[in-house]
Amino acid sequence: MKSNFRRIAWVTDPHFDHAKLDVWQAWNEKLLELDPDAVLITGDLSEGDDVAYQLRCLAESLDRPILFVLGNHDFYGKSIATTRRDLIALSRDVPQLTYLTDHQSVSLNRTTVLIGDDGWGDATVGDYAGSNVRLNDFQLIEDFRTSSPEHWQSMLIAEGKSAADRIAQKLRDLPATITQVLIATHVPPFREACWYEGKTTDDNWAPFFVCGQLGEVLQTAAAESPDRRHTVLCGHTHHDGIAKLRDNLVVHTGASVYGSLEIESVISIEETLIELSRPSLRFP
Repeated sequence: MKSNFRRIAWVTDPHFDHAKLDVWQAWNEKLLELDPDAVLITGDLSEGDDVAYQLRCLAESLDRPILFVLGNHDFYGKSIATTRRDLIALSRDVPQLTYLTDHQSVSLNRTTVLIGDDGWGDATVGDYAGSNVRLNDFQLIEDFRTSSPEHWQSMLIAEGKSAADRIAQKLRDLPATITQVLIATHVPPFREACWYEGKTTDDNWAPFFVCGQLGEVLQTAAAESPDRRHTVLCGHTHHDGIAKLRDNLVVHTGASVYGSLEIESVISIEETLIELSRPSLRFP
């Protein structure tokens, strides 16, 4: 894979299974017109086997690196382990695809890398016990569907810990020469980055919309490496916003509308700067 990425198109929560063919074609044509060096997708591509189908279509139509993490919808109809195993195999079979959860890091230029992980709403932020939220995940992801509800909280915590541990290791492995790291994930790692209609989440929704353990890892990394800038890209909430946690830790949350396809931003990458252009482009 090339190691000098100057422009990356960022897409989040496209839910391709909800988009009509003409919408997909217009969106795809705009991506080709923008001609980015790569496309980055932060989860919720589709559901079940359609995830792999959509990734193959993108790899063929765009003919450039497709860098991605998975969202909760991408696991629907299967187990978490089976979904990841299948998409790891697909990424090794299709050279344009890079599943970031299974990848150490992607060099963007001499000073900048991209890392990523799916993340998970990990029940560590907000009031899980008092929440009345019950996501479709619990019925449509095999791990939860076949488990007793009394085990769901511990399962969510375990998924969040696994994501946090993987990102922590990737950050530890970065050489001192890296001064910028772009971090792609699906679930916002902080309550402050979990946006809905211009406001951040409450205790009722936070357990399922914040990966708190990943947030702790990012806070620690930013504190321990004050000269390294950490820029996080995420989605999941379908509403956009920017949260500045530290001078060197900023989270961009992307928006989405079912049935539409968006190009959330074109990210310009220089050796001393990562810049996101807005507003987003939406089709139709």
